[in-house]
Amino acid sequence: MIAFLSCVMQNDTINYAKQSQVLVKKTKDNIKEKIFKGWWIYGEGQHIFKDELTLKEYNLEFLNEDPKDLHYLYLAVCEMEYFPLESNMTGFLRKDIVENQDILVVTDFEIDHVEGCGE
Repeated sequence: MIAFLSCVMQNDTINYAKQSQVLVKKTKDNIKEKIFKGWWIYGEGQHIFKDELTLKEYNLEFLNEDPKDLHYLYLAVCEMEYFPLESNMTGFLRKDIVENQDILVVTDFEIDHVEGCGE
């Protein structure tokens, strides 16, 4: 009986995961992307964005980028963690209900200015 319940629960979990992916895709298609201007900050494995207009901070989630590549890019440009990169992030906001945080889901980005470089 326990093995049967385990299989049923496991199948329900798989079905829920599939439904969640479909829901995310439908939601993404229905949401208008927007350009957010501000500062991208990376440190201790976490990407944060501070919006220039509202001064709100958002956790960043990059849809089309490899996390390792982003880490290397940030450090190559800034040469250290926690150095603000003036950036334009194209994406949409999503609320993480579990963590009670706003997440900026980034579909594209552009680095405008690196503080201290004079260019």
